[in-house]
Amino acid sequence: MSELDIERHGATAVVTLNRPQAMNALSQSLMRAIARNVSALGRDDGVRVIILTGAGDRAFSAGLDLKELGADASILGAVDDASIEENPVKAIETCPKPVIAAINGVAITGGFELALACDVLIASTSARFADTHGRVGVIPGWGLSQKLPRLIGVYRAKEISFTGNFIDARTACDWGLVNRVVEPGELMPVALKLAAEMAQVSAGFLRDYKRLIDDGFDLPYGEAMALEQDRSRRYNSAVPAAELEARRADVQARGRSQ
Repeated sequence: MSELDIERHGATAVVTLNRPQAMNALSQSLMRAIARNVSALGRDDGVRVIILTGAGDRAFSAGLDLKELGADASILGAVDDASIEENPVKAIETCPKPVIAAINGVAITGGFELALACDVLIASTSARFADTHGRVGVIPGWGLSQKLPRLIGVYRAKEISFTGNFIDARTACDWGLVNRVVEPGELMPVALKLAAEMAQVSAGFLRDYKRLIDDGFDLPYGEAMALEQDRSRRYNSAVPAAELEARRADVQARGRSQ
């Protein structure tokens, strides 16, 4: 049985962590498979959007495989320093296409970081989130300590990270950690519908807009505004007027049909 399954739904690729018996824990081989396949899908012109999820109904991912860590603790350093072709979080963060996390169960520590690397997070009501780095005594290396405070506020982030306690899906949504919460049976239909809507946008525009948001998010506000103005000026001046009018008409037509 493959540790990673990939299915195509039109222009959407669904990438499924397939170790349900181990709560989709991240073995070295699974991490490499995620990184390499997400990188490959990012280069595939037939794919416009990627959905990342876990097999079964218990776990999105329970984090790094503790059995492997118990046998070789040096894995931790290797994981953090790995290249895009080996590190799943780096591969997702640098993917030029939107990546939707469909969180079907628990997302713990490394699994939590994997979810945070995605662009949009949809959670089922059975999803729960926990950062157990403190309880294990390991410093995060995939960005959790810096991303979480920026997403939900420093006080809430400290509560999660200092206790190792779970927060449920509704709380995660209330705190701005996930976009929305749906019933388990609706998770994939909602994620696929959202992906199909994203796929209607020009692939090149999605790539450039994702890069603009991500690059700006890493900057102080004033510098981010200057970045937007610079890219807006260069990008928009190259759009033909007739093409812009056609797109505007499409937007109006879509608005009338909804």
